[in-house]
Amino acid sequence: MPTWHTWQQAGMVNADLVAAKLRDLSERIARVRARVPSQASALVADQDTLELVAFNLMLAVQSCLDIASHLIADERWPPAVTLGEAFERLGERGVLDRTTAEALRRATGLRNVVAHGYSAAAPELLHQAATVGLADLERFAQQVSAWVSTRRTS
Repeated sequence: MPTWHTWQQAGMVNADLVAAKLRDLSERIARVRARVPSQASALVADQDTLELVAFNLMLAVQSCLDIASHLIADERWPPAVTLGEAFERLGERGVLDRTTAEALRRATGLRNVVAHGYSAAAPELLHQAATVGLADLERFAQQVSAWVSTRRTS
């Protein structure tokens, strides 16, 4: 089995690491889907559900960021200066389509609000992310998986 150093020397993507991160992403999406109520107003009424949904959305976006950072580093592409730029880089390199890259770039804003508590995330925004936005995360997973499968990994 190649070591991390071997992966880095060869400039190859560690497909096992990406697959593990994609599984984590899938689990986070499932947790959000299982807990998000049908109406945003229900998030306001149930603080525990609000926090559970917000936390899992944040971790889902973080999984995407981890994958993006891994691909950028392993492929020796110019590093991203900001979190959102990591998704732009994947778009530039053909890993993601432009729509998905832009959607994930925007998702970093929600991740930052939740992670750093800049201000309370609006329940309506969280609800939209937990319903409509999950498709963006799933598209990210599909596109990354397809791209990695075309790479030489051994």
